[in-house]
Amino acid sequence: MQVNNIYKPSVSIVGAGPGNIELVTKKAMDCIKEADVIVYDNLIDISLLNYASLNTELIYAGKEAANHHLSQGSIIELLMDKAREGKYVVRLKGGDPYLFGRGSEEALALKEAGISYEIVSGVTSSIAVPAYAGIPVTDRRFVSSCHIITAHREDEAGIDFENISKLEGTLVFMMGLAKLHNIVQGLISHGKAASTPVAVLS
Repeated sequence: MQVNNIYKPSVSIVGAGPGNIELVTKKAMDCIKEADVIVYDNLIDISLLNYASLNTELIYAGKEAANHHLSQGSIIELLMDKAREGKYVVRLKGGDPYLFGRGSEEALALKEAGISYEIVSGVTSSIAVPAYAGIPVTDRRFVSSCHIITAHREDEAGIDFENISKLEGTLVFMMGLAKLHNIVQGLISHGKAASTPVAVLS
């Protein structure tokens, strides 16, 4: 959805980047400053909320493993309810809303409810964190592809190691620290060389 200076949506689903306030986009900061309501996650740089108006309603909707402050369904209902009250709502999410951030679920629900929205992309940790560690996820001399994989699945299907282990290029596993052993064993058992260089970043 294209948004110009005249039109403002009811809801902005905003990527807050990888936890460093210096990597937040100007567009994201503008949304925060203009918001009537901010529904925010636990992975954001909390100091971002200092840029909101004193009158802005701040609602925590953080989710951690096995500990959801609000369910996804409740978050979606909250966004819709606040928007229907005529308030400008900012859904502030870590990283990028469309990269394992469930932003697509929220956007689809808003669309189906006839509530206008926009997506404000954010810097994703899948590229930024390796970069901070001195690791380019692509390099035209050595690697021409990058594959971003979630280690945290909602279903029981698990990670498709049979196909992933055959991929060339850089494999970036997100949210995988607790499943590191399973990831390593899954890749090796499906043919990835045990000598493959790796980095573990948290």
